[in-house]
Amino acid sequence: AALTGALLAVLKAGDEVLVVDTIYKPTRRFCDTVLRRYGVGVRYYPAKLDADALMTACGPSTRLIVLESPGSLSFEFQDVPAIAAAARARNILTLIDNTWAAGLLFKPLDHGVDISVQALTKYVGGHSDVFMGSAAVKAPNLVQALDDGVLNIGWAVSPDDAYQMLRGLRTLATRMARHDSSARQIAGWLKSRDEVDQVLHPALPDAPGSDIWRRDYSGACGLFAFTLSPGRPSATAAFLDALKIFGLGFSWGGFESLAIDCDPQLAGRNSPGDYGGPLIRLHIGLEDPADLMDDLDQAFAAWRAAT
Repeated sequence: AALTGALLAVLKAGDEVLVVDTIYKPTRRFCDTVLRRYGVGVRYYPAKLDADALMTACGPSTRLIVLESPGSLSFEFQDVPAIAAAARARNILTLIDNTWAAGLLFKPLDHGVDISVQALTKYVGGHSDVFMGSAAVKAPNLVQALDDGVLNIGWAVSPDDAYQMLRGLRTLATRMARHDSSARQIAGWLKSRDEVDQVLHPALPDAPGSDIWRRDYSGACGLFAFTLSPGRPSATAAFLDALKIFGLGFSWGGFESLAIDCDPQLAGRNSPGDYGGPLIRLHIGLEDPADLMDDLDQAFAAWRAAT
């Protein structure tokens, strides 16, 4: 709701929004089914476009550029400061989904972005028991636009939900450090496995976007992906079904570890990409990383048996 509310607050009929192709799928659905219905033009651009190429793609009615870095599911990093500076020079607004960084590991407004949105449901809440989002801006006109949007649409936050988010903020930095350290340990371990083709974690030196992450981010969260070596779809299902500690679920950011098969979610993109094999997303929770690696190890055994 925070992201859709921000979009409605700054866009009007006749405007165009450029949205990164690797955007969170529900955001894409909103753009395609709601914004277009109300006369807002929507185009999707590849995450690999640099600032100059993205400015070339802009048209006379382009009002907003939407970023998500790293990209949903496939973890492409965009050069956010360069894009924000180029867009500002052309009087085009920028909005980023900053949920992966939880408002802690990356500060979009300090890098020139106009609107920073995140799902507080994830890391800020931290316990998978409350829904909320946030939109942060600096410019007074954008503050007024968001305030008017909240008033006109009639959104409100309950006292209990607000308390739960304030509770989560008290432990956010401590929890994020544990998510980060455990995820790095497991990502390095996965990289050594014969069953794994590649690991998409920015702390690994050879991961795509690692240079941007090291320049702009103060750390990483527990969410990353890896590709299994090519095999039958039944082998991917066997791997996931064999997991015992990892749950199977989408809404990451809580204390528990989760896994999903990304490939079905990639089909709606303009350029789904080739990641070398089945793409698996992991969220590393607060469990003992040794237990999580044992769980993955026995799931790899199930994968080998089904391959």
